Amino acid sequence: MKTLKSLIISGREVLPLIEGGKGISVSNGESSGAWAAAGGVGTFSGVNADSYGTDGQLLPQIYKGKTRFDRHKELINFSIRGGIAQAQKAHELSNGQGRIHMNILWEMAAAERILHGILEGAKDIVHGVTCGAGMPYKIAEIAASYRVHYYPIVSSARAFRALWLRAYNKFRDWLGAVVYEDPWLAGGHNGLSNSEDPKKPEDPFPRVLALRQMMREWGLGEVPIVMAGGVWWLSEWEGWLDNPELGPIAFQFGTRPLLTKESPISNAWKKKLLRLKAGDVYLNKFSPTGFYSSAVRNPFLQELQERSERQIAYALEVLGEHTEAFQVGAIGKPVYLTPGDLAQANNWIKNGFSKAIRTPDSTLIFETPEHAQQILADQIACMGCLSACAFSNWSQNEAGTTGRKPDPRSFCIQKTLQNISHDGDVESQLMFAGHNAYRFASDPYYANGFVPTVKQLVERIATGY
Repeated sequence: MKTLKSLIISGREVLPLIEGGKGISVSNGESSGAWAAAGGVGTFSGVNADSYGTDGQLLPQIYKGKTRFDRHKELINFSIRGGIAQAQKAHELSNGQGRIHMNILWEMAAAERILHGILEGAKDIVHGVTCGAGMPYKIAEIAASYRVHYYPIVSSARAFRALWLRAYNKFRDWLGAVVYEDPWLAGGHNGLSNSEDPKKPEDPFPRVLALRQMMREWGLGEVPIVMAGGVWWLSEWEGWLDNPELGPIAFQFGTRPLLTKESPISNAWKKKLLRLKAGDVYLNKFSPTGFYSSAVRNPFLQELQERSERQIAYALEVLGEHTEAFQVGAIGKPVYLTPGDLAQANNWIKNGFSKAIRTPDSTLIFETPEHAQQILADQIACMGCLSACAFSNWSQNEAGTTGRKPDPRSFCIQKTLQNISHDGDVESQLMFAGHNAYRFASDPYYANGFVPTVKQLVERIATGY
């Protein structure tokens, strides 16, 4: 393989190897500090990061507020405190090597306020901010105000064009790189647009080339592009290295850093990764953000899929084929179903799914009473972790609501990601992963369950494998 050449990233020459940020304490100060110490760019997550007491013990995020607005304020304070704590840990462990970046989601609650709070509290020890999951127009202005480089995450040249023309052109000196994240292969939330088919993956090369050609029009030919999503062995990307068409390229690894000694995920999670097979990662649209996301197929995702399959449309009055009255709840007017759907509903009820729940789209889903009660309890306990949540109908506007009914076909993302991060339950919680995660099982590097240190992994990646 061609020799891997260093790049200037966030003001320092480093290996063009970047740890992808993964939220809710999965990319923390320990993992990112170790990655930077190995000569690359470590990335801790600024999304509800863990914080610690004076004794160094983890502080559980327990919400005491009686209203969503009160709990939302608590969440902001947790997030800022945790982000600063992880930045400090990463800084200490980096030993002055590499670079330390922070990753946030633009669609997370109070993104601007949290970003200001962490960058203010961790001055001079955070060198860059990566940001995706939405259109982060203001990330450039905020990062530049702290003399920190910004790294927008996009999945198309068109998306970067909109960001550049609206805002980024005013802060060009602080644009560290543009992260192209493959919307079909990356783990977590994916940037598929309405014009792209989730079942028809596209070759990233022409998409990244189009991005580079656009960047050259604005004098950004030497600003690196970071290829993210689907990267495993660099030897498979050798044609991208020193390619004059593409210009300077770095590579981001989100899934492989999960399986390291410093990775904070549970041993159960690590063992699960080593057993995955091709096709075990599922591109789905159950997330309350409204984005597609990629996660491991397990009972958690299976239940969501089955929940949506137990779904029928209703009318508020007799309309067309909707002629059969059906009572939802103990009181109120009935809704109307087609004769076929009524028979299906009665069959579900007979099999224990006796609770009909309305969705925002004039449909009913059928759940067991116990599960229906849990869905309602999770919706009530919402702490406003997103800018807008389909599951709970929270929105960070003055009204505190999206104006739509809560959607029981989704789930509380804060609850499940906190649970898998801290309890290690990999079967009944959401388990994000990139689509190449199945390669852990066949990659000879991980034979006999070998788990490397971050330093060992970075050195291995640099060889091409």
